[in-house]
Amino acid sequence: MKRIKGGEEDSKSSTSESPTEACKKVRKQTGEESEAAEVGESLGIDWARLPQELLLHLFQYLPLLDRAYASQVCRRWNQAFHMPELWRCFEFELNQPASSYLKATHPDLIKQIIKRHSNHLQYVSFKVDSSTESAEAACDILSQLVNCSLKTLGLISTARPSFMEVPKSHFISALTVVFVNSKSLSSLKIDDTPVDDPSLKVLVANNSDTLKLLKMSSCPHVSPAGILCVADQCHGLRELALNYHLLSDDLLLALSSEKHVHLEHLRIDVDEFGPFFNEEIPVTHLYFGLSVSKEVLGRVGLHCPRLVELVVCANGLRPLDEELIRIAKHCTQLSAIGLGECEVSCSAFVEFVKMCGRRLSQLSIMEEVLIPDHKYSLDEIHWEVSKHLGRVWFPDTMPIW
Repeated sequence: MKRIKGGEEDSKSSTSESPTEACKKVRKQTGEESEAAEVGESLGIDWARLPQELLLHLFQYLPLLDRAYASQVCRRWNQAFHMPELWRCFEFELNQPASSYLKATHPDLIKQIIKRHSNHLQYVSFKVDSSTESAEAACDILSQLVNCSLKTLGLISTARPSFMEVPKSHFISALTVVFVNSKSLSSLKIDDTPVDDPSLKVLVANNSDTLKLLKMSSCPHVSPAGILCVADQCHGLRELALNYHLLSDDLLLALSSEKHVHLEHLRIDVDEFGPFFNEEIPVTHLYFGLSVSKEVLGRVGLHCPRLVELVVCANGLRPLDEELIRIAKHCTQLSAIGLGECEVSCSAFVEFVKMCGRRLSQLSIMEEVLIPDHKYSLDEIHWEVSKHLGRVWFPDTMPIW
């Protein structure tokens, strides 16, 4: 039985020992490390001599603490742990159990990583839950990124309120550190945060030449003026995602002007619908999180010819057959659709798929949405839809949006 020590093979185990006794000895000496060695040897793998590129690939899937533990296995694994390539893309998982564990028990570990690798970080996301502790932990880490040069930053709340519970001054101060020091941000996702107009001006002042994507839905401290400031100054901006309540006639008309012809996608999360849809407005993505009427969906088909993606989470019990066919007819760029808690007859749905053809790259329809009729039953529809899509398709049992 061989064991790994310092990245080299050690065959000091006596040849007179049985395999079982040797395994027990290794397990007693190295604990969890011996389990990896035992599994590796049973598969004919020498874990200490894995190619460096394979080690890096494996390490990328590990959370921070697991990476730290893995770096203690042998010298080569420790060297891989500190390679700059490993830290270009990283997600800080700060959900409550991990948050308290990292912040309270191992603050030095995070400080060490930030100190040694903040200048290597380029694509970073922070995943937090609804607890204030996890959001504050994210802000503390952001405040330490003074030597970073991020290209992508995402603040992801798996449940509200999270960042909204953090004192606004604390959050803005932490975010400003990244805005000022990065100077090369191209993608920024800051949904459900207390970001405000002055902080957006700091973003523009330092990243106007590089910013291409900005998502800031549910940001109550941002005004239409702040949004327009970003659109005016960031000439490379290609995609903008907003909440519907942030929109105004003046803002929409401004974003639709020739000055902003470079804006390719305007994503709108619709929490409540107002009487404003115009063919000149570049609406490409619509998400109806709350109940939406048949009349509104009918207007989507008539006034959003550039629509690429549509999600309807709730509608009621009135079938959407006509509305869906109208959308398929007029929205010729539609490639993704999701339907839940509404009704569509199986025949109308098949007709919709026929009209859209194979450009539907995403088709997420809840099983209970489809109503059997004289042409198709639920057992038959997936074959018919699969034929027109050119791939195997089944209704969803859980929404993917």
